[in-house]
Amino acid sequence: MSERKPYPSDLTNEQWSLIEPVLTAWKGRHRSVSGHQGVYSMREIVNAILYQGRTGCQWAYIPHDLPPKSATYYYFAAWRDDGTDRVVHELLRCQVRERARRLEDPTLVVLDTQSVHAAAGVPASTTGRDPAKRVPGRKRALAVDVLGLVIAVIVLAANTHDNAAGIALLDHVVENTGGSVRKALVDQGFKKQVTTHGGLVGIDVETVERNPHQAGFVPQPKRWRVEQTYGILILHRRLVRDYEHRPASAASRIYWAMTQVMARRLTGTNTPTWRHPKAVTA
Repeated sequence: MSERKPYPSDLTNEQWSLIEPVLTAWKGRHRSVSGHQGVYSMREIVNAILYQGRTGCQWAYIPHDLPPKSATYYYFAAWRDDGTDRVVHELLRCQVRERARRLEDPTLVVLDTQSVHAAAGVPASTTGRDPAKRVPGRKRALAVDVLGLVIAVIVLAANTHDNAAGIALLDHVVENTGGSVRKALVDQGFKKQVTTHGGLVGIDVETVERNPHQAGFVPQPKRWRVEQTYGILILHRRLVRDYEHRPASAASRIYWAMTQVMARRLTGTNTPTWRHPKAVTA
């Protein structure tokens, strides 16, 4: 890594060692015809992706001491398209679960959706308006385990019904876990079609109903984990809105955000806050 003052989002040596073998192997398989290895290290490319994800800056505003947009976007797009971002994510997810003394793949997942506003430059063809939440933009659908780790991600237009999102999520869960999942918890936004599809793929879908006598937000046992995960993701400012032109890029942003979260968990590193710890409120 070049000599520069580190950013709070930078990978530490210990964190980089977790994912370095995957990216070094990838680089070895993607040599240029001339044999040129590129100007920028893989670690600095990842640092640039994580910096942008954490701060939410535009591509042109990536700091000059990090790799420029041209190099950073090249690798971001390449890793998005060939699944390397998910390979890195899955590697850390399995390690976090093993550290918690759990099997690599879960037997239970929690499904939920979140509609977010899309930025002005996002193509209208990939967005819509969520009629229930009155949000114009995109819908993120997550499947998480009981530790809050992401098992599957789907990004759709916000006007997509939760049934379609749930069915697609279940298919991705089966694909990503090798059929280990036996049960999925959902809220009342998911209807009978999701339950029926779950039966077809070997997953028992259980609707967790809210107590009508409870006012406001009340965490539901196990289901609250997916709400917690959405809250953690929003700490990454690139995810406060959907700025990505392609839904696949939006999904990749979630994988990279969770990769950063898990790398910190595995190395015992606290996530830096945006407020000075000694700041005093007047």
